[in-house]
Amino acid sequence: MPVPWFLLSLALGRSPVVLSLERLVGPQDATHCSPGLSCRLWDSDILCLPGDIVPAPGPVLAPTHLQTELVLRCQKETDCDLCLRVAVHLAVHGHWEEPEDEEKFGGAADSGVEEPRNASLQAQVVLSFQAYPTARCVLLEVQVPAALVQFGQSVGSVVYDCFEAALGSEVRIWSYTQPRYEKELNHTQQLPDCRGLEVWNSIPSCWALPWLNVSADGDNVHLVLNVSEEQHFGLSLYWNQVQGPPKPRWHKNLTGPQIITLNHTDLVPCLCIQVWPLEPDSVRTNICPFREDPRAHQNLWQAARLQLLTLQSWLLDAPCSLPAEAALCWRAPGGDPCQPLVPPLSWENVTVDVNSSEKLQLQECLWADSLGPLKDDVLLLETRGPQDNRSLCALEPSGCTSLPSKASTRAARLGEYLLQDLQSGQCLQLWDDDLGALWACPMDKYIHKRWALVWLACLLFAAALSLILLLKKDHAKGWLRLLKQDVRSGAAARGRAALLLYSADDSGFERLVGALASALCQLPLRVAVDLWSRRELSAQGPVAWFHAQRRQTLQEGGVVVLLFSPGAVALCSEWLQDGVSGPGAHGPHDAFRASLSCVLPDFLQGRAPGSYVGACFDRLLHPDAVPALFRTVPVFTLPSQLPDFLGALQQPRAPRSGRLQERAEQVSRALQPALDSYFHPPGTPAPGRGVGPGAGPGAGDGT
Repeated sequence: MPVPWFLLSLALGRSPVVLSLERLVGPQDATHCSPGLSCRLWDSDILCLPGDIVPAPGPVLAPTHLQTELVLRCQKETDCDLCLRVAVHLAVHGHWEEPEDEEKFGGAADSGVEEPRNASLQAQVVLSFQAYPTARCVLLEVQVPAALVQFGQSVGSVVYDCFEAALGSEVRIWSYTQPRYEKELNHTQQLPDCRGLEVWNSIPSCWALPWLNVSADGDNVHLVLNVSEEQHFGLSLYWNQVQGPPKPRWHKNLTGPQIITLNHTDLVPCLCIQVWPLEPDSVRTNICPFREDPRAHQNLWQAARLQLLTLQSWLLDAPCSLPAEAALCWRAPGGDPCQPLVPPLSWENVTVDVNSSEKLQLQECLWADSLGPLKDDVLLLETRGPQDNRSLCALEPSGCTSLPSKASTRAARLGEYLLQDLQSGQCLQLWDDDLGALWACPMDKYIHKRWALVWLACLLFAAALSLILLLKKDHAKGWLRLLKQDVRSGAAARGRAALLLYSADDSGFERLVGALASALCQLPLRVAVDLWSRRELSAQGPVAWFHAQRRQTLQEGGVVVLLFSPGAVALCSEWLQDGVSGPGAHGPHDAFRASLSCVLPDFLQGRAPGSYVGACFDRLLHPDAVPALFRTVPVFTLPSQLPDFLGALQQPRAPRSGRLQERAEQVSRALQPALDSYFHPPGTPAPGRGVGPGAGPGAGDGT
C-alpha cells in the first residue's frame, strides 16, 4: 500500500493554517488612515514608474513598514474573491535646513516670510502589486497636520482595501513616495489556496478543484487525483525557476480519477505540479512538494554538470537553481584530494570545486580536453606586489615552495632550472591578471637527465652480462629468445601510436576533438594531437611539426587518424582541385592545412591503407561527403561505429580483444558530454541551464 509522502493529503496547496476572513461588500477600492491623518485614493490606477531617488527638500513623509491582511470581497454571500489589504506605516524623515543668512547674522533674514516649520506635511504614496499575470499601481494621498510632525517619529498608517489575486499565488508589493526620496519598501505575500480557507464554499473557483494526494511506493512516487469520473482537468509538471519562466516537463488533459506514477530519479527540489479544471477562467493551483526531500536534492547534484564555455568562463548546468560556492584548486597527477591555491587565484584557472551546505558536491577539471592528459609539470605561482615587487613559488602537495629555496622538495632542488625556463619562455602561461600569474613548466627533461646515469649503468651491466652469456652459447640462444618475447610484449603494453589530424573549424569543434583524444588516451594508445603541443607547434612551425610527428608515428608502426569535418572536406577539395592550399590566412597552429602536402602523396601512391584511417562525427558529416580519394581507407562515423574504429586502431596483427565493446562504451561515455555541448551549445533551448560566475548570472546556479 502507498505510504503518504510527507504525510500530505492536500487540496493543491501549501498553507496548513485554516483562515477565517473578514468580508468586504462591494466592488470598489477604498482607503482609510490613522486618527489625525487625512487621506484619499486616486480614482484610477497609475503607471508603475518609481523614478530615481532625489534629495529631500526638508522633512518628508516616508513609508517605513508594510503590513498585509487577507480579506474577502463579496458581491453576494456565495460569490467572493480573495483580496489583500495593505497598511503602509509612515514616519517623518529629514530635517529643516538652517538658512545661511540666519546662521551668519544669528536671526531671521526676513521676518515677513511665513515660517514653514509650522506647516503640515503631504505625501503621495504609491503601492505597486505584481501577481502573475496581474500588475497594478495605486496612488494614496496623505496629509499630516503640523502638530504630529516630529522628526524621526511615526505618524500613523494609511490602509488600502484591497488587491484581488488568485488563490495560491505569490504577490509582490512595493511602496514608495512620488517623488521618491528613499529606497522603496518591498514585501512578498504567499496567498493560501482553497484548503486553507474556512470559507472555501463562498469562493466559486474552489468548488471544482481536484484533490491531490502525493504518496511514495518503494522507488516510485504516486500522484493520486481524487475527482469524479465526469470531471475534466489539466495536469502539468514543471521546473520552477528563480530567474526566468518555469520550464515545462509534462502536460496532459485528463478525466478523473487518476494515478500518475513518477520515478524517484525524476524528483528534484524545483519539480512542481499545476492542476486546474478544464473550464473557462478556472484557477490554476500550484504545489512544489519536493523542496525539502533529501532524495530530490541528491538527484539534483547528480544531474548537475560543469561545462567550459571559454578559457575564462564556465557554466553550471542543473535543473534547478543551486545555492553553491565555487573555488579553484589544483591536483598533482594521482593526487587526492584537490588542494586549495595559496594565495587564491581568480576564476580563470584549472579545476573548479562546487560546495553546498559545507559539503563538496561536484569537482571537475574543465580544461582537461584542451590541455590534454595530466603531465608531470610544475605549477609556478607568481604574485605581484606594489612597486613591481614579485615573488614565485612552486605548488606541491606540501604547500607552495618559495623559489629559490633550500628546502628538500623536488621543486626546491630544481628551482634554479625552473626559474631559467620561466625567463627563457619555456613555461606555458595558464592565467594572468594584475595580482599575479600561473605558469606550467615541463619537468620531462630533468627527469630524463636524472635517469641518464641509471640507463648508462644498466647498459654497462647488460654488456657485461652479454659477454658472460656468449661464453655459454647454448644458454645465450635461450636468453635471446626470452629477450625478444619481452621486447614484443613491452611494445604491446606500451600501446600503438596514433596521430590525430583535424581542421580547426571553430573552438567548439576543437573541444570536441580534445574530448576524443583524452578518451583514446585511456586505452592502450599513445595519442598525439596539435591541441596538446601548442608550444612545440609555435616553435617549429606547423609543417615541420607534422612531418616529425608523421615520420615518428609511421616508423613505430602507428596509425594516422584523419578526422573529417565540413572544414576539412573543403580544404581537401581545394588541394585536389588546385594542388595548393586554398586562399585564406594560415593560422599559427593550423597543422591540418600543413599536413595535406604529405598526406596526399601517401594516398595517391597507394601507401595509405594500413597506416591511415578516417573518421567523422554523426550528425556533423556523412561519410559520403569525404572525397573519394580518402575513402580508400576505412572511414568510421562516431560514436555509432566506435567498436570498429577502435579495432582499426589496434596493432595490425594484434588479436581482436574481447574487451573491445567494453572499451567502446567507455570512450562513448567520455565523449557524450562534449557531443551534447557541441550540438546543444549554451543559449539554445535545453532543460536545466544556469550560468556560473565567469559566464553570467550565477546558479546556485553556482559556481
